[in-house]
Amino acid sequence: MTTAMLQEQLFRLPDLGEGLTEAEIVEWKVAVGDTVTIDQIVVEVETAKAAVEVPVPYAGTVLRLHAEAGTALAVGEPLITVGAGASGGAGGTGEGSGVPSPGGPAVESASAGAAAERYREEEQAGSGNVLIGYGTGHGPAPRRRRRRAGVATADGTGAEAAQPFGPLAPRVISPLVRRMAREQGIDIAGLTPSGPAGIVLRRDVEQAVARVRQTAEHSGAAPVAPARRPSADPAPVPQGRPEPDGPQRIPLRGVRRAVADKLSRSRTEIPDATTWVDVDATGLLQVKKALEAAGPGRRIGLMALLARICVAGLSRYPELNSTVDTERREIVRYSEVHLGFAAQTERGLVVPVVRDAHLMTTAQLAAELARLTELARNGSLPPDRLTGGTFTLNNYGVFGVDGSTPIINHPEAALLGAGRIVDKPWVVDGALAVRKVMQLSFSFDHRVCDGGVAGGFLRYVADCVERPATLLADV
Repeated sequence: MTTAMLQEQLFRLPDLGEGLTEAEIVEWKVAVGDTVTIDQIVVEVETAKAAVEVPVPYAGTVLRLHAEAGTALAVGEPLITVGAGASGGAGGTGEGSGVPSPGGPAVESASAGAAAERYREEEQAGSGNVLIGYGTGHGPAPRRRRRRAGVATADGTGAEAAQPFGPLAPRVISPLVRRMAREQGIDIAGLTPSGPAGIVLRRDVEQAVARVRQTAEHSGAAPVAPARRPSADPAPVPQGRPEPDGPQRIPLRGVRRAVADKLSRSRTEIPDATTWVDVDATGLLQVKKALEAAGPGRRIGLMALLARICVAGLSRYPELNSTVDTERREIVRYSEVHLGFAAQTERGLVVPVVRDAHLMTTAQLAAELARLTELARNGSLPPDRLTGGTFTLNNYGVFGVDGSTPIINHPEAALLGAGRIVDKPWVVDGALAVRKVMQLSFSFDHRVCDGGVAGGFLRYVADCVERPATLLADV
C-alpha cells in the first residue's frame, strides 16, 4: 500500500499534566515506514519533572516524525503522523484505529484528548515506577484487551487466543525498567513478568540480576559486565583530526532548564535576605542515637529531626509559611505545612514535597523522607510530589561544606540550609570543649516579614538543635 493510499492521522504531543507545557524528544522508538499498533510506545520524551514514554492512539504505518531527537515541543504541537488503509488497514475500525470517523479533524482532537485521560498501566499496578505517559483512554477495545491465563476475554475467546505471544508475553511500560535491564545486560524477552497483562516490573529485573550474580558466584566465574547501548557512546574522533576549538555550548534542557528558570525567577522576584548562626549539635545527635536505639530497625536521620524542628518553628512563626501573590499584592499564608527538601539526583536537583508534614510524627517524617528520596534517585517520583511546597529544607552539609546563602524555592517565602557537622572548640558552662558544630543558614522573603521574625525563627531552630528538649513544649 503506497503512502497516497493511506489516510493520515496526526497525533500531537498530549497534555502531560502537572502544568507541564513542553517536552523534549529524547529517543524515537519507531521510524518512517514502520507499522505501529494502538498504544504502542513510539517516543520517549523528557519533561522538567520526569522521563515519559508516549504511546500512539492509532494503528497503521508511520508516515512522518515531526521533530528530531533533542527538539523541544510544546503541548499540542504535531508529534507523529500515522496512516491507515482506506479499508481499515492494520488498525481496523473504531476508536483510535487510525481510520477517520465522520467529522474529520474532530476525530484527531477527541483521540488526543482521550490519550491524556489515564495513567500508565504500570502505575495502576503499583510497581512504584510512576510516570505520566498516557494510553488511549477508556474507550472499548475488546480485541486487544488482555486477561490473565484461564480467564475469557471480552469477545468470548480464551486469553491464549487474545494474546498471540502467550498469556503473559513480556512487555515493558516504564523507561526506568527498560533502562535498568539494558544496563544490567538482562534480556527482557526471557523474563517472567509479574505485573498485570504481562508487564515487566522493576522487581522482575532485580530478581533476574540477583540470579545472574548467584550463578556467577557458585560457578566461580566473573559476573558479566552490564551491556551498554551503542548509541549512548560518543562518536569516535578520527585519528589526526584535531578537536574543534572554542567553548562548549550545553543546551539548558529538562530538569536543568526547569531549575534555571525557577532560580532565576526567585532572584528576580523575591527580595531575599539571609541570616545564619553556628550551633552545637551534640545534643541533637545524642537524641538521634537514643531514638534509633529505642526502636530497633528504625532509622531517624538528621534531616527528619531538622524537619520536625522546622515544622514546630513554623507553628510559632506562621508568617514564613506563606507566599506572595504579586498580581493582587497580597500575602497568602498557609495553614498546612508541605515540606520540601532538596535532593541531588543524576538528572539534577529536585525538591520532593512531604505533604501535611505538620500532621506527622518524627518517625513518620523519617519514613516519608527516605521513601521520597529513593523515588527521586531512581527517577520514579510522581510529578505531584514535586509541586505545592510551602517551605524548603536543604542539607548541603552532605557536600562537605559549612555554609551557604541558599536561594528560596519560588514561590515559597523561606528556606533553611544546614551545613556539615564537624568537631570544633566550643565553650560549655564556661569551659572549652570539643563539640559537634554545624552552621544553619536561613533565607527569607523580606516582603512577608522583617528581621525580627526571621531571627526569631532561626534562633528557635538553633535552640532546639542545641537543647532538643525545647521541642517538648510544641509537640
